[in-house]
Amino acid sequence: MTSAQVHPLQRLLIYGRAYRQRIWLASLCSVLNKLFDLAPPALIGLAVDVVVKQQESWIATWGIEGIRSQFIVLSILTLLIWSLESAFEYAYDWLWRNLAQTIQRDLRVDAYSHLQDLDLAYFEDRSSGRLMAILNDDINQLERFLDGGANEVIQVITTVILIGGAFFVLAPGLAWMAMLPMPFIIWGAIAFQRLLAPRYAEVRERVSLLNSRLSNNLAGMLTIKSFTAEPYEIERIRQESEAYRQSNRRAITLSAAFIPLIRILILLGFTATLIYGGLATVAGDLAVGTYSVLVFLTQRLLWPLTRLGETLDLYQRAMASTNRVMDLLQTPITLPPGQQRLPVSQVRGEIRFEDITFAYADRTPVVQHFTLKVPAGQTIAIVGSTGSGKSTLVKLLLRFYEVNQGRITLDGIDLRDLDPRDLRRAIGLVSQDVFLFHGTVAENIAYGSFGASREAIMEAAEIAEAHEFIAQLPQGYDTIVGERGQKLSGGQRQRLSIARAILKNPPILILDEATSAVDNETESAIQRSLEKITRERTTIAIAHRLSTIRNADRIYVMEQGQLVEWGSHEELLQCRGLYASLWQVQMGVRQGA
Repeated sequence: MTSAQVHPLQRLLIYGRAYRQRIWLASLCSVLNKLFDLAPPALIGLAVDVVVKQQESWIATWGIEGIRSQFIVLSILTLLIWSLESAFEYAYDWLWRNLAQTIQRDLRVDAYSHLQDLDLAYFEDRSSGRLMAILNDDINQLERFLDGGANEVIQVITTVILIGGAFFVLAPGLAWMAMLPMPFIIWGAIAFQRLLAPRYAEVRERVSLLNSRLSNNLAGMLTIKSFTAEPYEIERIRQESEAYRQSNRRAITLSAAFIPLIRILILLGFTATLIYGGLATVAGDLAVGTYSVLVFLTQRLLWPLTRLGETLDLYQRAMASTNRVMDLLQTPITLPPGQQRLPVSQVRGEIRFEDITFAYADRTPVVQHFTLKVPAGQTIAIVGSTGSGKSTLVKLLLRFYEVNQGRITLDGIDLRDLDPRDLRRAIGLVSQDVFLFHGTVAENIAYGSFGASREAIMEAAEIAEAHEFIAQLPQGYDTIVGERGQKLSGGQRQRLSIARAILKNPPILILDEATSAVDNETESAIQRSLEKITRERTTIAIAHRLSTIRNADRIYVMEQGQLVEWGSHEELLQCRGLYASLWQVQMGVRQGA
């Protein structure tokens, strides 16, 4: 049976096995609360029985014949029942609400943890806004149902069982009249649920699209403003919001009709009990106290069912959200982690690409039959035109993607056999696309080296030639850099990225276009710091600016996913091949600038 064929409630219960004991305890408190909540009508019936029959009342059969004594007993029973009803109301409310908080926390953490284990191809096919909607809105929707909806469902079921049983014991002839609406109510609830399910699935999808649009726009605010596209984006948000409103409107149109229809059925059952029960009491076939109990119980049985509409609405929204969250949790991990451990201290840094071929999904191969050996401790550079496959090699080395053919080894160990955490701990990546988190300068430098001291952070910044500009910031190392580091320049962000790699102190360093987006002065500063940190460690430099890699031990030239040239800078110039052509173009551009 596929996940699409399994009911979302069943999927949720399977996930919630760890909470089974707390669910049973909360459910028991809900049942006991409803049991004592339904007791007052019985007390009213006993009171009426005492007033009408006095010394021949039902309580008198206990040996308590005095009227005053009977009312004292009733008072004590009332106090006890109301106290227990209040105590269990507090208990079930506390248990359900805390259970909802626990499940939403664990579900969000589990979903996010699973998300981190998925390969990059998964994220390329999905928007961050849609994933945010699942991790936030959908889990919150489930939390709202567990907060109150679960208790409502249990108490309605308890009410039907208890009061239905009481009717058949006290007045079997009237029981069918009170229970007559029940099959129609249950049938209506099931029918409405089936009709609502696809509508709420559409609602959840619409909110995902809206979140995606908002997320993209907030991230691209600079572009929106620079192209004066504000009216265009406002219109797109309006359209997405209108689509969300319309999908909700279609669901509301149906769910709002449920309660009025239920009220009509309830009216029939209540009226039948009132008339036929009253006639039976007048005829002497039914005691006055029993009739009073039945009238009250009929109201207590049928009236709570009017809340089924609201509860059903909450339930159906929660089930639509549950499906989306469970689909995420059950997304298969296509890059199974290896088990072999390789502590960073034992890494020598020899890397081999052995006849590898790789293609992104539904595309032609980016890398074809690629073979390359990087000796431990050496600095090699890989250059080539845009789209030649240079950055793809970095992603494969970090095992963000799996090679289609061949293998990559680190110190003779296939990357597929290595624990990916050990692999990535051994590699420091300095990319052209620097990502800084919303936090302080110090926190961003220490990212990945979370226990680093302030002295170690400052030392890394000095080596990266970042200390000087950090000292000039308003709060120095405690300055907030803003989301994605937007308060800093591109060169400043790049230097913090280098400081982060220095602090990590990995045996392997990857420089992926580390100086492509900075000015000449910043490039010189970065080059000086890179010369220090590349010593005695394996370094792979991906570069467009050939001047930055001319001192590499060996330079490899890629074209259309294959190696076409290799050698030192001087050797490649003498070959008068692709590298020499690229060098002449760059030098010519610079001379004419």
